Amino acid sequence: MITHIVLMKCKPENKARNMDEACTRLRAMIGRVPSLRALEVGPHADAVSERSLDLALLTRFDDLAGLHGYAEDPVHAEVKAFLAQVIEASYVVDFAGTPR
Repeated sequence: MITHIVLMKCKPENKARNMDEACTRLRAMIGRVPSLRALEVGPHADAVSERSLDLALLTRFDDLAGLHGYAEDPVHAEVKAFLAQVIEASYVVDFAGTPR
């Protein structure tokens, strides 16, 4: 299993609305991207630190081929196009392992 984590910092303009829309669009990929096995997304619950980011996305895939298929999927491409407009920075970690 591959876990793909993305942490995002939103642009300040219309931040709350854009975060809600980002979560809605990301969740809408469930069942529409064949290799996507699990998806969790949400805003920071208590963003009080300068180190805090705004959104976290966790997705899971059977293998690296599934992750690569997701990266090229047209549904994911539409979501990424929206995110590119509202996200000022993002950080990614991918790792292999079985969830416990």
